Amino acid sequence: MTSGGLQAHPGMLALARESRGMTQTGVADAMTKASDGGAVVSQGYVSKAESGRLQVSEDRLALYAAALGYPPELLCVDPQVSGVGIGLIHHRKRASLSAPALRRIHAQLALVRLQVSGMAGAAAVPDATHRFPQVTLDDLTTAKDAARRVRREWELPAGPVADVIASVEAAGGWVVVRDLGSGLLDAVSQWDGRQRPLMLVNDAAPGDRCRFSVAHELGHLVMHTEPGRAGEQEKQADAFASEFLMPAADIRRAFAGGVDLAQLAALKRIWRVSMSALLRRAVDLNALSEWQYRTVVVEMSALGYRTAEPVEITPERPRCVEALVDTLLSDRGLDIDQAAACARLLPQDFERLYVAGDRSLSRAASKVRP
Repeated sequence: MTSGGLQAHPGMLALARESRGMTQTGVADAMTKASDGGAVVSQGYVSKAESGRLQVSEDRLALYAAALGYPPELLCVDPQVSGVGIGLIHHRKRASLSAPALRRIHAQLALVRLQVSGMAGAAAVPDATHRFPQVTLDDLTTAKDAARRVRREWELPAGPVADVIASVEAAGGWVVVRDLGSGLLDAVSQWDGRQRPLMLVNDAAPGDRCRFSVAHELGHLVMHTEPGRAGEQEKQADAFASEFLMPAADIRRAFAGGVDLAQLAALKRIWRVSMSALLRRAVDLNALSEWQYRTVVVEMSALGYRTAEPVEITPERPRCVEALVDTLLSDRGLDIDQAAACARLLPQDFERLYVAGDRSLSRAASKVRP
């Protein structure tokens, strides 16, 4: 079991481990198990490998790769040179999400960037073409102004955004839906200002919350290119998402005659955001009084709508990465193993993440005969 002349990069060893949610002890145990009794690996060895105090190559690299479930080639990539994880990372999460869980999701985001960039390169798709403006907020420019600018530059018509994910993709962003292993985070995004913006969206998020979360992340990408006060930036991203999804003039008209629960449910079908978000937006715009707002909220609470609203919104799904995979498997005629190598994944992981599921393609169907 050898890996030629390859040598692991310490930064990628740590990133790959965190993406699997493993501790250093867990990696050491998995390496020992993968060796079939030929070697006993300690946590100290893994710690030294990740800190660059020892080299990992040949048989030890193969064990490392087997323990983490990645090809040896991935573990040799320099994250900085490859642009993996470079740039500000934003996320819409609940405060109770643990730090290890957040690190795992951030690591997954970084590796998705590497996977998509690898596939885009193999498919000869430019990875720097996009139409995402960068808006600097100041005393005269607000988050609402930024949302209006994006809608204008993306030529979105008045009223509800038909498909938020499709709009992000049409502007050149990559969107990938994944099981993030927690319901406490809906979406995470990253952009270094050079490559295409990338969003990772939790497939467990309901359709209405998913739309708001994607718009929230879009706000971060457009407005926040430098670190700042997290609480303030979160409020700005929420304000951006509210104006992007529910333009003020439209919502004022929609609530002009007041609202009851039946009307609110009908508005949810139209705007495809939660009833709670619509109510909050209306009261923020003074389209409803505080008394009207509280009256409806009390009714919603009594019916259990604060935790489970009626009217299910079908989740939006990205299409660009799926098209990228189709290009590799169909137009380029690659088989699963070859396409997986482009993404620096093992074939079974590539098939599970990028071929199976909604696409319903089998290994045989994905191969194209010349």
